[in-house]
Parts: sequence; C-alpha cells; structure tokens
Amino acid sequence: MIDSIIFDLDGTLWDSTDVVAKAWNCVIAEETDLDLRVTGDDLKNLFGRLLKDIAAVIFAEEPKERQLELIDLCCQEQHRALLRTPGSVYERLEDMLKILSEKYRLFIVSNCQAGYIEIFLKSTGLSSYFEGHLCPGDTGNPKASNIKSIVETYDLKSPVYVGDTIGDFHASKEAGLPFIFASYGFGQVEQPDAVITCPMDLTETISQLS
Repeated sequence: MIDSIIFDLDGTLWDSTDVVAKAWNCVIAEETDLDLRVTGDDLKNLFGRLLKDIAAVIFAEEPKERQLELIDLCCQEQHRALLRTPGSVYERLEDMLKILSEKYRLFIVSNCQAGYIEIFLKSTGLSSYFEGHLCPGDTGNPKASNIKSIVETYDLKSPVYVGDTIGDFHASKEAGLPFIFASYGFGQVEQPDAVITCPMDLTETISQLS
C-alpha cells in the first residue's frame, strides 16, 4: 500500500516559466552581447533537465565556464523575481495537498538549483504539506539519486513519484518507484503507471493504486 508521494515541481505543482523567462532575459541583456531572448515556452521544453544542460542549450555560443556563470546569475535573478511574483500553482493544488497529506507523507524532488524549492514553498504558503525535499543544487546528484535519498532518509516503505516529463519517468523507474504522469505539465510520457489530467485527479488515482 502506498505510504508516500514524491512530487516533481515545475509542470507538476506550478508553472513559473513566464516569470523565470523575464528574469533570465534581464540577465542576458545585462551580462551578454547575445542576440537572444527566451520565452516561457522555451523553458517548458528545457525544464526538467539539469541546470548545466539547460545552460549548454541556451548559452551554446559561450565557453562552458561562462555558461555556468550565466545560469547561476539567471537563477539568482529568478529567485528575486519569484519572491515578488510567484509562479502559478495548478488549479485546486492546495485542495489536493490537503486531502492527500492527511493520509500520505508528501515530498518534493526536482532538478533545480538550491533554494528554488524553498522559494516555491515560501511564495505559495504550501510548506506545511511537505515533510522534505531535495534537488541537485543541494546534493550535486541527479534526480534518481535524490529520490532514493528521500526514500532512505525518511524510511519510506511504498512511495510513488509524480512528474510531467520523460526525464521524471526515467528517474522514477531508476529509483524503483511507480510513476504517475501529470499530463497537464510540460512533457509527454508513454506507458506510465497512471495518468492524471489535473492535480485533484491524484486523490482518486492514489487510492486506486493503493
């Protein structure tokens, strides 16, 4: 029987891409001579990858060291922007979290920089629903390793992972967890263990899987 749920963040719990794109464009304009502007849709296609891989795509013309410097500056600026203007949580997200947290332990594992999950929790006021979280910015490890770490640290017996990209699917399977596909998010996944079309679907899907 399922005892816990580990969530991806972007495309699963909220959509911050428009706010983040605006912040990153400020950095690009101030710190580079690149004729480049990113959009929220661009980021939807990139989110879920490790930051160094996103940097390699966006700043492909720059040396690797400079790519990492620029993506770090982008992340610093996006943190400031998201504290002023939070991303958009998906419809009835808090209702879903409230229902599920009464029976299941809830966690977040996302491929993001240190501090980003904390900003999500602070800016949305949803921190009370989650027991813990991890990301590569905290550990230096990829998503599958961070999922395993959450499972081991909190002694989870039968967790499930909820995400919206093929990367989430592979990480979940590598960690040995069933995968629930949030089809309202940013990606496409074939043959997940279950599919939800909105956050509230999860309340019934979890009971069926249990």
